[in-house]
Amino acid sequence: MERRVVFILALLVAGTSRSEAVGYCSEYGGSPYDYRELLCQSLVFYEANRSGKLPSDQRVEWRYDSAVDDGAADGVDLEGGYYDAGDFVKFAFPMGFTMTFLAWGYISYEDGFVQAGQVEYFEKTLRWATDYFLKSHTAPTTIWAQVGDSDLDHTFWDRPENMTMARPSFVLNETNPGTEVGAELAAGLAASSMVFQRSDPAYAATLLTAAKELFDFANTYRAVYSDNIPEGDAYYTSSGYGDELTWGAIWLYRATGDDSYRALAEQFYVEFNVAYGASFNWDNKKSGCNAVFAELLGGEYLTFLQQNVAEFRNNYVTTPGGLHYFSQWGSLRHALNHAFIAFKAADLGIDVDANVEFAERQVNYALGTNPSDRSYVVGVGKNPPTHCHHRAASCPDIDVPCGWTYFDTPDPNPHILYGALVGGPDENDVYADNRTNFVQNEVATDYNAGFVGTLARMVINQPL
Repeated sequence: MERRVVFILALLVAGTSRSEAVGYCSEYGGSPYDYRELLCQSLVFYEANRSGKLPSDQRVEWRYDSAVDDGAADGVDLEGGYYDAGDFVKFAFPMGFTMTFLAWGYISYEDGFVQAGQVEYFEKTLRWATDYFLKSHTAPTTIWAQVGDSDLDHTFWDRPENMTMARPSFVLNETNPGTEVGAELAAGLAASSMVFQRSDPAYAATLLTAAKELFDFANTYRAVYSDNIPEGDAYYTSSGYGDELTWGAIWLYRATGDDSYRALAEQFYVEFNVAYGASFNWDNKKSGCNAVFAELLGGEYLTFLQQNVAEFRNNYVTTPGGLHYFSQWGSLRHALNHAFIAFKAADLGIDVDANVEFAERQVNYALGTNPSDRSYVVGVGKNPPTHCHHRAASCPDIDVPCGWTYFDTPDPNPHILYGALVGGPDENDVYADNRTNFVQNEVATDYNAGFVGTLARMVINQPL
């Protein structure tokens, strides 16, 4: 209650009421879409997926403290971080990718965040992840990589504040290693250290120290993480750790300028055939590596990036409505991740017109330029989703019991999950706004990560 009072008082002092804004964000105008408002909304979503003790300036007032005892059974404080998607497990691998991608978007398009007035909110969003990973990195060769039992969690349809089931914690260490997680967190903490370098240099130094430790751990004790945390295997199975080692090394080179990291990055790039993977998501970092290598080192890496992005444009399915279609599960997530890489290629002078057109088409498809003439962003635009697969949003106010009844009801979610990008339509542009349709209608922290960066790029190009 105290947090809600503080939030309302802040609105009154600012002279702003909820009716004068949409989902906690001001409307700026703009054609064809208000990218500044959308960038704001895309960050609000992360507040709805916060785990732990919530701050007094929390904008999403229908969320309260939850899972504050995570890790206690193992004698470690794992409170905080983000719930993965519409459920309540905390997976370090995709959350780490989310952290890295968010930081990369800010480093690339900081001016977009400045123009939209979102610098402070962005830093809070990123810090909610980095603080958690500093906590979960309890020793140089230790990372707590998951909290919650996936199968048990998925038997529970209720708000996170009402969780009573066991939430076991799973550790990676010298005897139970997981290279992908350590290397991804190294990349993310290194990138985040660059974000905080000006606003909080001491914190940035702490992040960079942790990044170096985690990279050393990942590189020294090699194993596929999902072999050692079987509880997460069915949900975030890794295809291999070579791309993450490359990713971690190149980000540490970028953050430190230390040529030893460059040497390792280039060694891994060849060893793990990083040049030849046209994809970018929580499991596959190859196209992301190509973009960062091209930006930092130029030369042949520009050619490899050009080939990657040309494959996005020309060799994958395009739906009748123009969506770049890589996979049904989170189709929009893949389209926008690849749009971000295309923007990065264009920034480097690679096939500029083709790459900008491709990227902008994907962003605008998600916002409403599609055969269904609808937005795929909850709470924003024309005919947005109202039944997204998200437990907390589907439950009524906290004093009203929830449960599986609210999973099955045809009624809209009682709470609007502003700024959340849903999974998206199929290869024929067909989409069903149904809560049971988790393939098309779930939301996730990694789904929004690329969306944030592409929106920041769109803001920069939109006249003020």
